[in-house]
Amino acid sequence: MPRMIYDYTKSVLERVSFDPILFCKELRKAIKNLLPYEIEQLKKWLQNFTSTEHPELRQYISIVS
Repeated sequence: MPRMIYDYTKSVLERVSFDPILFCKELRKAIKNLLPYEIEQLKKWLQNFTSTEHPELRQYISIVS
């Protein structure tokens, strides 16, 4: 079940990546709902996602740290 929440979180973040404010809001909600090891996975995913597709969102990685 936790894996489903992690996957859902990634899909939500991908869908809202057009709006930095909404992306930040959803990222903050995700941190509240994910387990510590899932947050680490999310951070790695964010680094990849922001380096290839949305560099303008790179500044929000610090929220996860």
